[in-house]
Amino acid sequence: MRYRCTRPLLLALALGAALPAFALSPPAPPQVPAQVSNVAWAQDMADFAKADVTTPPPRGGIEFIGSSSIRMWQSLAADFPGQPVFNRGFGGSEVRDSTWYAGQIVVPYAPCKVFFYAGDNDLNSGRTPVQVRDDVVAFVQRVHRDLPKTTVEVISIKPSPSRAQLLPAVVEANGLIRQALARLPHTGFTDVYTPMLGADGQPRAALFREDMLHMTPEGYAIWRKALAPKVQCD
Repeated sequence: MRYRCTRPLLLALALGAALPAFALSPPAPPQVPAQVSNVAWAQDMADFAKADVTTPPPRGGIEFIGSSSIRMWQSLAADFPGQPVFNRGFGGSEVRDSTWYAGQIVVPYAPCKVFFYAGDNDLNSGRTPVQVRDDVVAFVQRVHRDLPKTTVEVISIKPSPSRAQLLPAVVEANGLIRQALARLPHTGFTDVYTPMLGADGQPRAALFREDMLHMTPEGYAIWRKALAPKVQCD
């Protein structure tokens, strides 16, 4: 009697163990973060709102958003003449911050394209390459929730000499992001990491300011060349 009761249970356990992985519930998709990484960005948002009143960005234009590498791109309009580009970068931000504020500084403008750069601050603060990949996917999903036809072009994380210890993580994150975007509609990926390396495979110091983190005009020239074919509304 005990044998007849136990046998079905053992059979069920064996079958359960044999089920393929895809029969399990898939992991939840990346979500909008519960909070920003720094409350100081509220002032940046207030400044953007003020600028929107006096000099509003072109609706349906081409938005550049992300961390200080975007914020400090002062030659943006001159680098892409004739294109409706505008800048909404805020220095020191992480990927999650742009996701959090997308409802304020992306969706209202209904851009045809969004060029997004962030990730090195994230890795420097302790985020893993996998987390950065998931954060980028969450940003894309947040934009596409309200703007499903807007193309999100992600710029790879750059090789900053001051963060040389992070370069292996940067390479890993860039690879994971590229792979993830290949499966998402209305997205793109541009590699600026490789052209910023010298013949020795190390970051070219001449492309960076004294802090070896932020770029010189020569660094931005590489970005301009890499992005120029994409900076247009399709």
